[in-house]
Amino acid sequence: MIRIENLKKKFKRLQVLDDINALFTEGQVVSLIGPNGSGKTTLIKTLLGLVRPDAGKIFINRQQIGNDPAYREHIGYMPQIGRYPDNMRVGQLFTMMKDIRMKTEAALDTDLLVKFNLASIFDKPMRTLSGGTRQKVSAALAFYFNPDILILDEPTAGLDPLSSEILKAKIMEEKQKNKLILITSHILSDLDDLTTHVMYLQEGKMIFLKGIEQLRKETGEEKLGKAIARIMNGEKKSALWIDEVLMLETNNQSN
Repeated sequence: MIRIENLKKKFKRLQVLDDINALFTEGQVVSLIGPNGSGKTTLIKTLLGLVRPDAGKIFINRQQIGNDPAYREHIGYMPQIGRYPDNMRVGQLFTMMKDIRMKTEAALDTDLLVKFNLASIFDKPMRTLSGGTRQKVSAALAFYFNPDILILDEPTAGLDPLSSEILKAKIMEEKQKNKLILITSHILSDLDDLTTHVMYLQEGKMIFLKGIEQLRKETGEEKLGKAIARIMNGEKKSALWIDEVLMLETNNQSN
């Protein structure tokens, strides 16, 4: 569904993406992980057409992406921080997006909209929403048009435990529908039950792209965080980042 060939991007002297090659297919849940500044966000923005690469090609559903944004209809995107017009009401946002996409009610996936009870806040302006509620709106919008490809950037950040479990259950449902799902998260424990493949980036380079079972077999570790820590223990910078992630997860579990 997504093929990336020799993708490169530089911001001034900083090589943000350095010759990335990857193939993602239907039914995969790919965890895009790596330290801050590894190139994850730039890769996502390049897939969405928000950043133009300096070199390389991206194919989505066998069509090379370029100046025609029509391919985005196949993608549902949940940003890490959703930014919406302050004075727009929640209900107006969903109506506007439906009108832009020209979708009928029958074509919509309202599952998260219902489970998060967002209809009860349709009259509220976006500026009045808490960070967690904005996350719920972003999640519901990402799934709203029943896309073939989902790109979720730190999807559980800011969500309460119940809402986080609802979202993870939804991701599992979409996985069973043979959709392609790309996820970034610093809470690696959130990815344990979801991930089929792991793409590890560091300093713009793809260090590896492996199936989760292969990764577990190579490391002898069941947990994703520990598996990556073991396979990357020769990289000082990576080890420090993994230590921070594991400490964060321990703190979350104790709270």
